[in-house]
Amino acid sequence: MSEGVVFIMIYLASQSPRRKELLQQIGVAFQQVHSEIDETPLADEDPEAYVTRMAEEKALAGWRQVTLEQLPPKLVLAADTSVILGMKILGKPKNEQQACDMLLSLSGKSHEVFTAVAVTDGNDLSVKVSRTMVQMTSFDRKVAEAYVATGEPMDKAGAYGIQGKGAVLVDTMTGSYTSVVGLPVKETADLLQSLGIDLWHSQSVKS
Repeated sequence: MSEGVVFIMIYLASQSPRRKELLQQIGVAFQQVHSEIDETPLADEDPEAYVTRMAEEKALAGWRQVTLEQLPPKLVLAADTSVILGMKILGKPKNEQQACDMLLSLSGKSHEVFTAVAVTDGNDLSVKVSRTMVQMTSFDRKVAEAYVATGEPMDKAGAYGIQGKGAVLVDTMTGSYTSVVGLPVKETADLLQSLGIDLWHSQSVKS
């Protein structure tokens, strides 16, 4: 084995570059697998129940992909992030108009960000949920439209990215920054370590 290359430790059932970066940050060697699911909320579904269900279904879909591709059996990790305004779940905007409307609904208000992390070995399923409160600055439609024009909001829950240009729209935050980005590293580390996965490995993994 070449220097700096380690065997993969888990599979990441996500194509999110942000989750990929955060896993790399804590030294977990992984391989990405696809996990397409229906992300439509159920009628009157509680936000925490929704993100938990999404993370679980993504992890199980990832495991099915591992089995389908006959990959070596290892833990599959998945996550789901949702922005919650009141009891309304704000997912990814479908178009620029919806992105602008979402942003304006958040302007000057506080909202919660729920991120659930799920890990499965094909039999057992473990989940942790992180909740973070975010207070947005007050801004008008001109600012919202200018931000939407950057393209950044289009693949983000709630139509903003705290780790990118959208950071200027955030006033204060109470809770986990990495959870708002898309993968709470504390909860993720706790789950993985409880299942025998070590952290802080040097890695170079093709994914």
